[in-house]
Amino acid sequence: MTQKRISFFGIVVLFWFLGNMTSCKERSTIVWLDELEIEEFSEDIRPVKPGTNYRREPISIGGQTFERGIGVITISAIPLMLNGQASRFTATVGPDDEANPDLLVRFYVVGDGQVLFDSGGMKAGDVPKPVDVNLKGIQQLGLLVTDSIGGVTNKKTYSNWADAKLVMHEGFIPRPRPNQDDRYILTPVAGDKPAIHSPKVFGATPGNPFLYPVAATGSRPMHFSADHLPEGLLIDSVTGIIDGKISRKGNYEIILRAKNNLGKDERKLTIRIGDTIALTPPMGWNGWNSWASAIDQEKVMSSARAMVHSGLKNYGWLYINIDDTWQGKRGGPFHAIQPNEKFPDLAAMADSIHAMGLKAGLYSTPYISSYGGYPGASSNNEQGSETRDTILKNPQAYKLIGKYRFETNDAAQMAAWGIDYLKYDWRIDVNSAERMSDALRKSGRDIFFSLSNLAPFDKAGDWARAANAWRTGADIRDSWLSLYTLAFGIDAWAPYGGPGHWNDPDMMVLGNVTTGAKMHPTRLTPDEQYSHVSIYSLLAAPLLIGCPLEQLDPFTLNLLTNSEVLEINQDPLGKPGRLAVEEDGFQIWVRPMTDGSFAVGLFNMEGYGSTPQSYFRWGNEQPRRLSFSFEKAGLSGSWKLRDVWRQKDLGEFTGEYQMQIPYHGVQLLKMIPLQ
Repeated sequence: MTQKRISFFGIVVLFWFLGNMTSCKERSTIVWLDELEIEEFSEDIRPVKPGTNYRREPISIGGQTFERGIGVITISAIPLMLNGQASRFTATVGPDDEANPDLLVRFYVVGDGQVLFDSGGMKAGDVPKPVDVNLKGIQQLGLLVTDSIGGVTNKKTYSNWADAKLVMHEGFIPRPRPNQDDRYILTPVAGDKPAIHSPKVFGATPGNPFLYPVAATGSRPMHFSADHLPEGLLIDSVTGIIDGKISRKGNYEIILRAKNNLGKDERKLTIRIGDTIALTPPMGWNGWNSWASAIDQEKVMSSARAMVHSGLKNYGWLYINIDDTWQGKRGGPFHAIQPNEKFPDLAAMADSIHAMGLKAGLYSTPYISSYGGYPGASSNNEQGSETRDTILKNPQAYKLIGKYRFETNDAAQMAAWGIDYLKYDWRIDVNSAERMSDALRKSGRDIFFSLSNLAPFDKAGDWARAANAWRTGADIRDSWLSLYTLAFGIDAWAPYGGPGHWNDPDMMVLGNVTTGAKMHPTRLTPDEQYSHVSIYSLLAAPLLIGCPLEQLDPFTLNLLTNSEVLEINQDPLGKPGRLAVEEDGFQIWVRPMTDGSFAVGLFNMEGYGSTPQSYFRWGNEQPRRLSFSFEKAGLSGSWKLRDVWRQKDLGEFTGEYQMQIPYHGVQLLKMIPLQ
């Protein structure tokens, strides 16, 4: 009897053990990359296309067609957090058959800092290559595609991860790379005493409306005044807005004054009335990276009000710019593009913006249709009768410049509405730039003229002659790859930037943005954001905030309100900084200033782009020590150094200065020569 009981118990234990072994066996699921919200992962220069090639056509590699996968254009870097929950990655890779046949592309799979797959160089038409990678224990996966020339020119390096899929433990999916680094604040809070931050030089055209708000921090109420204002200008003592008209050319030296019950401040202002406006880069806001096509009049006014209430206006932030999708049909007294239902009264909106001491901007294109599918400044019929509905029936037919041109009509209408800034967007040609430039100059209003995008470098002199700013690259995205390429890669453009004409690496990707995905906090780390603002200031680039201003958090607001950083950007000399030293993973940029000092940016690049691993952030990066040799940067001698972000003097140094710089971070210095 006892023996039988033992046998029965043993059988029960055996069945329990076998059942437990079965339940413990890992169950897996297939995760296709084209089913993910892949733009939430992508750090590419251009958007990833799920299910198609980059041109939104079927994926084709070496004559083979694939129904699944993702299409990219180089350089492409896609990090995926797996957290050890994946076992395998498979795909078929190669340049798309529609890609440039003369350029090599190269595919890498990188896991936890190790290259797991390398396709070698491939050209369009090559036989596709299979990828089959063991991912056991891998925490982070990186999918990278590079090309043989780099940069962001129109090189058509369309590349495909066909049939790309992950085998993952059941219940798990990849996650985007988190951005949880400490958002540390460096800039001291502004004091309650008055401090004027307006540009020290301002240009306007004789006889055109003049608007210059005195920007000043300090507790309110504040009283504003100005000595030696020329005839035709008045200053509002409460708001500090100077407006009116000046009829005669010339240079006018003004003393601006601001005072409250705690103190006073003054600043010299040179007003230059002549043929050149935009003597310093514009500072303001653009709605595209905030709202994209969801922009409307109330969202614009919300950011305008936030520009004032947040205190940004007190540091010189000025422009409130509408991007694409405002356009309705052509009509009105000038037979110009009229606003659609999202913007019921552009003139009243511009008046409200001006009343706040701000300026209003608009968007257009010489194409028949804008990139968003709205009417542009040309047409193939004499009346220019295109509408959004007619364009959407055959959108590709309208991505060209039509036979009939309406630049004069549209410029006159913008001037009548009170528009102060025009972003003109297309694949730039000199003739169209000149036509709109001429129309704006004759409109009777000073309208800042910005060309977008990818201005050909070989025509840099033409852009400087025709426009106030031009986009030197593609649309920016909130990734280090995009920022590195678009801002740190434009040193060759420096000789063409200066007062009246500025190199533009695109909007700033700080705060909450919608670049390529639903609205999200920027994927730039705090260190990268400090580098972002620093390099733009050194480049003398336009500063256009790309986030909804009513959503600004304290860290982002602090980034945008360092008066000494903004002084570098707005320096009247207007000479862009240059890349002076690049070695050992560091870049040193130097910008001469009007007062004889130099602004110097010391950037820790950590060899970015030198290896496949360097395109990704792995979480184990550390600050690096730099011995900054003054002589190597062309700054021999003895200097007084000031930490610009901390607004703190560092002391006097001869020969070199040593410091630690975070990964992708910066130390921004002002160097004052010692006599």
